Amino acid sequence: MSEQMLPVSDFGREAYGISGAPRQAMINYGRVLMAIAGADGEVSKPEYDWLVAHQRKFGATEDILAEYEDFDYRSADLGELLAEIKVDVETWSSGPHLIYHAIQMCGADGVYADAERAKVAQAAKDLAVPSDVVLTLEALIAMEKAVYNMRAAIFHIHTLD
Repeated sequence: MSEQMLPVSDFGREAYGISGAPRQAMINYGRVLMAIAGADGEVSKPEYDWLVAHQRKFGATEDILAEYEDFDYRSADLGELLAEIKVDVETWSSGPHLIYHAIQMCGADGVYADAERAKVAQAAKDLAVPSDVVLTLEALIAMEKAVYNMRAAIFHIHTLD
């Protein structure tokens, strides 16, 4: 890979098994998520906040996050964006990761809208992620949320969730 790799955070290394990605890959990853989450007409503030928090946790710098501010997600070409998503591990596949994060982002505002669900399904098809994997990822996210809520209840953490 000839592009300069930016290091990812410890979280990025542990959760995704990669140590670096090109700047444009980090930008496009977020842009793809915005295009999917915006399928219902808008990227809501909670969805956008989820994206920024996730990308920051992953290791994206402030200049990368700034690239999302004025991005026209309504007219985004997923194919063009996806072509630039690369990391430092040849066997890593963006498809399942993007679908997982898209589902999380779409639900960040408490509503996984039908238009968002349809865009996730279309993106999954474009990324060669089988529909049974999409269903499994949706179930995984529901389980993760339930586990988080159980933990919050045990430790008496009161959230708005």
